[in-house]
Amino acid sequence: MILSCQNISKSFAENIVLQNISFHIEDYEKAAIVGINGAGKTTLLRIIVGEMQADSGLVTLSRDKSMGYLAQNGAVDTNHSIYEELLSVKQELIDLELHMRACEEDMKHAKGAELELLMNKYSSLTHAFETGGGYAYKSEITGVLKGLGFEEKEFSKKVLTLSGGQKTRVALGRLLLQKPDLIILDEPTNHLDMNSISWLETYLLNYKGAVIIVSHDRYFLNRIATKVIEIDQSKATTFIGNYSDYAVKKEQLRVAALNAYLNQQREIKHQEEVIEKLRSFNREKSVRRAESRVKMLEKIEVLEKPTEARTDMKLSLSPYRPSGNDVLSVECLCKSFGSLLLFENVSFEIKRGEHVAIIGDNGTGKTTLLKILNGLISADGGSFKLGTNVEIGYYDQEHHVLHDGKTLFEEISDDYPYLTNTQIRSVLAAFLFTGDDVFKHISDLSGGERGRVCLAKLMLGNANFLILDEPTNHLDILSKEILEDALNKYEGTVLYVSHDRYFINKTAHRILDLTAHRFVNYIGNYDYYLEKHDTQMAAVTVQSPEAALNTNHCRNTDAPTDSKQDWKAQKEAQARLRKKENDLKRCEEKISALELRLSELDAIMSDPAVGTQAAKLQELAKEHSDISASLETLYEEWEALAE
Repeated sequence: MILSCQNISKSFAENIVLQNISFHIEDYEKAAIVGINGAGKTTLLRIIVGEMQADSGLVTLSRDKSMGYLAQNGAVDTNHSIYEELLSVKQELIDLELHMRACEEDMKHAKGAELELLMNKYSSLTHAFETGGGYAYKSEITGVLKGLGFEEKEFSKKVLTLSGGQKTRVALGRLLLQKPDLIILDEPTNHLDMNSISWLETYLLNYKGAVIIVSHDRYFLNRIATKVIEIDQSKATTFIGNYSDYAVKKEQLRVAALNAYLNQQREIKHQEEVIEKLRSFNREKSVRRAESRVKMLEKIEVLEKPTEARTDMKLSLSPYRPSGNDVLSVECLCKSFGSLLLFENVSFEIKRGEHVAIIGDNGTGKTTLLKILNGLISADGGSFKLGTNVEIGYYDQEHHVLHDGKTLFEEISDDYPYLTNTQIRSVLAAFLFTGDDVFKHISDLSGGERGRVCLAKLMLGNANFLILDEPTNHLDILSKEILEDALNKYEGTVLYVSHDRYFINKTAHRILDLTAHRFVNYIGNYDYYLEKHDTQMAAVTVQSPEAALNTNHCRNTDAPTDSKQDWKAQKEAQARLRKKENDLKRCEEKISALELRLSELDAIMSDPAVGTQAAKLQELAKEHSDISASLETLYEEWEALAE
């Protein structure tokens, strides 16, 4: 065991955040701490690393074990370059190497006993340098920086000039290179793109130490975690397994606890009714029995009502009217900022009812594309067209649709003046804004709260084409699941940008991967994308130079574009597959029916009473022969379809 937490409690004024929290972390274990926003996850981490004092309880780190912590907005602030900042972690190896070089120089001029002493010293230095990874530390630093999304040309940038997210990535790189026995990470994926998150997953899976992670990235937790510690209503429960295992077991426990609570409530009510009835008899014997039952009730340890599953926030998205079948058609769209080319010659179509996710590395132009489609910025070339009766509802990750000077109530009432005060309060309550919360100013809200206000406005808009930019940012896991359910029930069309792979897996029918300035199309969710990615990219790579070449103008618009052809080809392939599956099902049904009839004929022909009826037997034998022949044909057809 590397870490033990025993009965950790913490309160802020009257608010109990943590109450008797106990768990332990084994050597090499990968544990996740989950819970809704405000549950106390970060508070617990700060207590573990000693940044905050618990009101009571004990945190014990095993002797001679080291611990490293990356806070949610952990950042470095130094005049070093990015590379120099990570290189400073290896200062001990750098000093060893300097001593080795000095020793080599001294050996050139030494003789006899002095030379022998220097050789022994050099051997000791070399051994320490080698076992410490001295011959690989520079490539290790380069590998970590590239894995976290930095390009080699950025290595020389001063850390002071970086954005907050980039500084956090540098801090994460430093921590990984320090290789403590226990790594503690608070929301490590917040500033990483998909490739970097995938790299970090692989790194942590192979890490020789223990890891504690707080994260809302369920796909990440599914891959990394072997234990989940849930903080709910200030208490902790430990579940063995990854996030999916936890979700199943959590629901089972919730249902069992709710049943136990309801059963106990029924029993209490029953006993109270019996007591009241006994007292009404007004007999000494009955009164004594009533008093006995009262004492029994007083001894019962009343169970607390368990948390209801996702009933605190309800999100219902429904279009006011359906759009036409063709929702969006994009032709040869191009966009650059100065010398920076984002994308060119991008063409795709979206049909009614499709849920399309746009993915790609940071900086490839995903958000820019959404802004073009919403008319917020203009494209350099190409065009797009909305279909009949299409009404857009736009969710902006920067929440520009909100007005900082307004209160929550004003934000809704000004945009939807036909709503009554009660209706406005009901809508805001559905997104966890109750009482005086509705009079908070937008400028005073957290990122997650601003996101919930945007979702409330989206719900009221009754759009039939939702365009969403990172809709799950700042949402806790519970809120994400509610949004997923709402989108899956939504009858309109959805186009969104997201880095949340679990969310994409749950809600996407199709994925557009923005890579090398163009879209690669995948008809399926994120798991399908992972399965087909290498094959699709290989197909793109081996295209003819003319097809692979990106130009700043569009080719002949009469000729179908590559992405259109890919999309149509995949749709046709899916249609053929569905037809084969239906044919196979029908074939199996026919075989089953004929085999049943064949069994019936065998039974009839075996009946002695039928054996004396020559004409009847002949008729049955002919039917038997015809069915057998039909079955032979169907068996061959089934075999061909099954292939």
